[in-house]
Amino acid sequence: MTTPDDVTALPRATFAFPGPLRDRLVAAILDGTKTSTTGLVADYAHENEALPVPGLRLALVDSDDRPVGVIEVTEVRVVPLAEVDLAHAVDEGEGHTTLAAWRADHESYWHGPDVRAALDDPAFTVDDATPVVLERFRLVDDLRPRR
Repeated sequence: MTTPDDVTALPRATFAFPGPLRDRLVAAILDGTKTSTTGLVADYAHENEALPVPGLRLALVDSDDRPVGVIEVTEVRVVPLAEVDLAHAVDEGEGHTTLAAWRADHESYWHGPDVRAALDDPAFTVDDATPVVLERFRLVDDLRPRR
């Protein structure tokens, strides 16, 4: 069991921006449906942040920035967007059953105003060659209060 001190020492794992999408993604992680995620190498570069590595533990935070779980990275791959495989897409736990549906949703998100603002690039776009970070993880601790 992770102690409160342990959690505060961990880097934060944030999925999407605060709001309904983050809430759905966090719930999917906590119920075991979501075990992978895809990030943009451009985002890591913009934030001057190192890519995750296997074994890294992160505090999973909700839309109110409260730690609700601890995840551990189990695998990291950097590939062009065109090389994302269906197994990875399905394991993102968002209900996609085809790569086309997964890609359409992700492109809509990445081309949205929040991501473009976060990258300081109002014209940001992705294509087949865009490098993405494919990350697999496992939930190691559920920090929600027990009933």
